[in-house]
Amino acid sequence: MLLAIAAIIVGLVVLVWSADRFVEGASAAAVHGGMPPLLIGMLIIGFGTSAPELSVSALSSLQGNSGIALGNAWGSNITNIALIIGLVALISPISVHGQVVRRELPILLGITALAGWQVYDGDLSRVDGIVLLVVFALLLALSIRDGMRSRDDVVADEIRKQYLADTMPLGKAIMWLVLGLILLIVSSRLLVWGSVFIASDLGINDMIIGLTIVAIGTSLPELASSLAAIRKNEHDLALGNIIGSGLFNTLGVVGLAAVINPLVAPPEALTRDWALMAGLTVALLLMCIAWRGRPGRINRVEGAGLLTVFCGYTGLLVWTAMAAAA
Repeated sequence: MLLAIAAIIVGLVVLVWSADRFVEGASAAAVHGGMPPLLIGMLIIGFGTSAPELSVSALSSLQGNSGIALGNAWGSNITNIALIIGLVALISPISVHGQVVRRELPILLGITALAGWQVYDGDLSRVDGIVLLVVFALLLALSIRDGMRSRDDVVADEIRKQYLADTMPLGKAIMWLVLGLILLIVSSRLLVWGSVFIASDLGINDMIIGLTIVAIGTSLPELASSLAAIRKNEHDLALGNIIGSGLFNTLGVVGLAAVINPLVAPPEALTRDWALMAGLTVALLLMCIAWRGRPGRINRVEGAGLLTVFCGYTGLLVWTAMAAAA
């Protein structure tokens, strides 16, 4: 058991670190290859913050541990909204851009509804996975098209300043790209092995491990980037990072995992986990809407409410795990 716990801790630390190195190497290599800054931001950097979820869920699915694969993706969405947005809003209320309410959040809500419909029958087939990946590709293509039409976008400028300054030499970039990818795979294997061992040893559903330890650990890049954005007073980046991660997890991560190996979704995945994920998405949309002179923003009270929900949900999962292990 101690070895499995150590594997989870080491796996999470190396996973987050290697994802960061992978993104740095990939970004620098793309710069040397002449890729436009906006595409680097949307494709490579956007992929990078969700690389831990993607690698863990893909490997879990490959090994037949569908609970970790699905729990990691959905648990990360719950963690992103309830824990990260809650914590960030508690530190500094988040101002909301109108486009987030008109476009991004409704799209995320629609994608969440699609996910619920797909698991209603108790599983996610390869066809379901292909549908998710196709929708993901279409949304990505639309985002790239819109981004290329508005090159003066503030987000693109921020990406350019943050990631393209002082680009590392090509040789070093390739080294970090390859080494980061290798470490991503190795650390994912460590994390999945430790999680499966603990779930099996305690006699609990591996989805609970995916929803808690794995989901919180793989969400650390989103937490770090959101806190950094708030320190720079870039509220749009903080909120956009979470919404983008939610779309990536629901479509890309779950879609790829289902294509690799169909995922089994127990009844509580719909009634407990998806229901909370959908409820949090609706709540986030309502918080962001401006009404009766109130500006669109997520205030400290709402942030505290989100954190309370996260603590209650995590407590429920821990209680469920303890009851199963008893």
